Amino acid sequence: MVIVAGTFEVEPDRREEFLAGHHELMRNSRAELGCLEYTFSADPLDPGRVVLFERWASQEALDAHLVAPRPAPASSRDVVETKTASIIIYDVTGERPLRG
Repeated sequence: MVIVAGTFEVEPDRREEFLAGHHELMRNSRAELGCLEYTFSADPLDPGRVVLFERWASQEALDAHLVAPRPAPASSRDVVETKTASIIIYDVTGERPLRG
Protein backbone atom coordinates (compact mmCIF):
# COMPACT_ATOMS: atom_id res chain seq x y z
CA MET A 1 0.00 0.00 0.00
CA VAL A 2 1.06 3.57 -0.68
CA ILE A 3 -0.23 6.64 1.15
CA VAL A 4 0.01 10.14 -0.25
CA ALA A 5 -0.56 12.95 2.23
CA GLY A 6 -0.23 16.64 1.78
CA THR A 7 -1.34 20.14 2.60
CA PHE A 8 -2.09 23.21 0.53
CA GLU A 9 -2.28 26.79 1.71
CA VAL A 10 -4.80 28.97 -0.14
CA GLU A 11 -6.45 32.31 0.47
CA PRO A 12 -9.09 31.62 3.15
CA ASP A 13 -11.83 33.32 1.13
CA ARG A 14 -11.10 30.99 -1.83
CA ARG A 15 -10.75 27.69 0.03
CA GLU A 16 -14.29 26.48 -0.75
CA GLU A 17 -13.73 27.34 -4.40
CA PHE A 18 -10.45 25.38 -4.34
CA LEU A 19 -12.23 22.36 -2.84
CA ALA A 20 -15.13 22.57 -5.29
CA GLY A 21 -12.62 22.72 -8.13
CA HIS A 22 -11.27 19.33 -7.02
CA HIS A 23 -14.57 17.44 -6.77
CA GLU A 24 -14.33 15.99 -10.29
CA LEU A 25 -10.70 14.98 -9.72
CA MET A 26 -11.75 13.18 -6.53
CA ARG A 27 -14.59 11.38 -8.32
CA ASN A 28 -12.38 10.33 -11.22
CA SER A 29 -9.47 9.29 -9.02
CA ARG A 30 -11.68 7.20 -6.75
CA ALA A 31 -12.86 5.29 -9.83
CA GLU A 32 -9.30 4.39 -10.86
CA LEU A 33 -8.03 0.86 -10.40
CA GLY A 34 -6.16 0.58 -7.10
CA CYS A 35 -7.50 3.78 -5.53
CA LEU A 36 -8.60 3.08 -1.96
CA GLU A 37 -9.10 6.71 -0.85
CA TYR A 38 -8.71 10.11 -2.46
CA THR A 39 -9.84 13.19 -0.54
CA PHE A 40 -9.20 16.91 -0.44
CA SER A 41 -10.70 18.36 2.74
CA ALA A 42 -10.84 21.62 4.65
CA ASP A 43 -8.81 21.89 7.84
CA PRO A 44 -11.41 22.74 10.50
CA LEU A 45 -8.98 24.94 12.49
CA ASP A 46 -7.08 26.79 9.74
CA PRO A 47 -9.30 28.57 7.20
CA GLY A 48 -6.54 28.71 4.56
CA ARG A 49 -5.44 25.08 4.78
CA VAL A 50 -6.56 22.09 2.69
CA VAL A 51 -5.51 18.52 3.47
CA LEU A 52 -4.95 15.84 0.83
CA PHE A 53 -5.16 12.15 1.74
CA GLU A 54 -4.80 9.29 -0.72
CA ARG A 55 -4.42 5.52 -0.30
CA TRP A 56 -3.38 3.34 -3.23
CA ALA A 57 -3.21 -0.44 -3.39
CA SER A 58 0.25 -0.29 -4.97
CA GLN A 59 2.91 2.01 -6.36
CA GLU A 60 1.89 0.84 -9.84
CA ALA A 61 -1.67 2.07 -9.25
CA LEU A 62 -0.35 5.45 -8.06
CA ASP A 63 2.00 5.65 -11.06
CA ALA A 64 -0.92 5.05 -13.44
CA HIS A 65 -2.90 7.78 -11.66
CA LEU A 66 -0.02 10.25 -11.94
CA VAL A 67 0.23 9.85 -15.74
CA ALA A 68 -3.54 9.76 -16.39
CA PRO A 69 -4.76 12.66 -18.55
CA ARG A 70 -6.61 15.43 -16.72
CA PRO A 71 -8.97 17.97 -18.31
CA ALA A 72 -7.63 21.51 -18.33
CA PRO A 73 -9.56 24.23 -16.50
CA ALA A 74 -11.92 26.26 -18.68
CA SER A 75 -9.82 29.37 -18.03
CA SER A 76 -6.98 30.54 -15.82
CA ARG A 77 -9.49 32.37 -13.59
CA ASP A 78 -10.99 28.96 -12.75
CA VAL A 79 -7.75 27.99 -11.00
CA VAL A 80 -7.33 28.87 -7.34
CA GLU A 81 -3.64 29.45 -6.79
CA THR A 82 -1.95 27.82 -3.83
CA LYS A 83 0.47 29.76 -1.66
CA THR A 84 2.30 26.57 -0.65
CA ALA A 85 1.94 22.87 -1.23
CA SER A 86 3.61 19.92 0.44
CA ILE A 87 2.87 16.37 -0.71
CA ILE A 88 4.66 13.28 0.67
CA ILE A 89 4.47 9.64 -0.45
CA TYR A 90 4.64 6.97 2.25
CA ASP A 91 5.41 3.31 1.50
CA VAL A 92 3.39 1.19 3.91
CA THR A 93 4.72 -2.19 4.97
CA GLY A 94 1.72 -3.20 7.07
CA GLU A 95 -1.51 -2.09 8.65
CA ARG A 96 -3.64 -2.93 11.68
CA PRO A 97 -6.68 -1.47 13.43
CA LEU A 98 -6.02 1.20 16.05
CA ARG A 99 -7.93 -0.85 18.60
CA GLY A 100 -9.08 -4.37 18.52
